[in-house]
Amino acid sequence: MAAETNAGSQQGLLKNEAIPEGEDAVAAIDVEALSEEEQEELRRELAKVEEEIQTLSQVLAAKEKHLAEIKRKLGITSLQELKQNISKGWQDVTSTNAYKKTSETLSQAGQKASAAFSTVGTAITKKLEDVKNSPTFKSFEEKVENLKIPA
Repeated sequence: MAAETNAGSQQGLLKNEAIPEGEDAVAAIDVEALSEEEQEELRRELAKVEEEIQTLSQVLAAKEKHLAEIKRKLGITSLQELKQNISKGWQDVTSTNAYKKTSETLSQAGQKASAAFSTVGTAITKKLEDVKNSPTFKSFEEKVENLKIPA
């Protein structure tokens, strides 16, 4: 009999109802706690806010149209605006301390790398001169000059 009772209580726990998630879960819980009068008041407020949003969207669209007209009269194109935005953005980036420090560090690294390449180039040139002046290379050079290629 205990098994039957346990099975019965499990049956009640495993209902096939959809479990609301996120905002739906909060809405489902709050609506049950509100009186009819409170729900009606919230519905009126919701309608009012939606209407205000619609009005603001229309005002914004009108302002954007007016803005576009002013820009057209002034000869301001989208390309010019993009160039200005990029230029301003670049100025903002280059004025940051991080950029200045990075730029300085890279400049110093470049100078050191340039000096190192110069030193390596000089060392290679000297080594090649030493090889060219060596008795082995001179002997090889004489042998190559004495070779005649048959026609």
